[in-house]
Amino acid sequence: MKVVIIGSGFAGITFAEKLHTLNPDVRITVVTRESDGFYSRPLLSHGFSKDGIEQSIILKTFETIRQKAIEILTETEAEAIDRHHKIVNLAAGSIKTSIDYDILVLAQGSAAFIPPALMADRNNFYLLNSLADLKELRQIRQQLLSKNKPPHWAIIGGGLIGCEVASDLVVSGDKVTLFHAMDRLMERQLSNDDSAKLLKVLKDSGVNVLFNQSVTGIDKKGGEILVNSNNGGKFDVGLVSCGFKPRTELAAAAGLAVNRGIKVNSFMQTTDPAIFAIGDVAELPNGKLYAFILPIRGQAQWLAEYLVDEDIQPWIAPDFKPKSKVHGFVADNPKFF
Repeated sequence: MKVVIIGSGFAGITFAEKLHTLNPDVRITVVTRESDGFYSRPLLSHGFSKDGIEQSIILKTFETIRQKAIEILTETEAEAIDRHHKIVNLAAGSIKTSIDYDILVLAQGSAAFIPPALMADRNNFYLLNSLADLKELRQIRQQLLSKNKPPHWAIIGGGLIGCEVASDLVVSGDKVTLFHAMDRLMERQLSNDDSAKLLKVLKDSGVNVLFNQSVTGIDKKGGEILVNSNNGGKFDVGLVSCGFKPRTELAAAAGLAVNRGIKVNSFMQTTDPAIFAIGDVAELPNGKLYAFILPIRGQAQWLAEYLVDEDIQPWIAPDFKPKSKVHGFVADNPKFF
């Protein structure tokens, strides 16, 4: 059996290794745009306070995974799925190839969500969604520090990642102003009381938090970043952190059913019986996307077991309570955490 996996995050690599363990005869190929290895994406938001994070964040090198007879195609983009012939068209730079499959697993994860109002200003701000993003931001920060100038960051978005990054930057000695559209932090995950507690923690650490902010643009002038909002201001670096968007484009172009994510049944199977989706790109029949490590790992391991023994029960989300990585904050009355 030939199994092709698109994506080398927790979902893709966990599935590949589990399937290889259960059935070493399966020919497994992972297609990824990454080049650094299999890394811990949740640690990206703590990427400024830790020295040597570029190395310590790597969980396994791709060479280590290849030693398990799992083929890894790095810096390679999956451009299209030919469902009729069971082929994925690939591009590695200017080199075009294709790979055939018996089973295809979509595990591309998510891209950073950019509010439509800010799309025109894309060259004026940064995102933090990959190790490549983190390396670039750390380099920019180091350049500013080398001029004896603590960077002043504008972070757009007071959700989970925005709060975690703001916290990590201030404990690293930087100045941070956090722009949030709502009237409290992490309103989707926290109770009112815990949002207030989080606000106090961030303010006490030095983060300038601005609520009810309608950011309509981010400009660059004379080396400064100008945030257009109720309060606005001038900054050294702009970072947009407004949530995530599952990468559904490839599936949609192939004619698979998509909504917020790629729609799957309780067996992680898309509307094509030969194609499965796992991780934060998969939308379950209850309409939920599970973008946390424990359920993602569970989906990956369950799918590997299912493919070698179909006589198992459908995947059920585990009881899990993820934790925020804001320095000094623990929710008292977790709504979701």
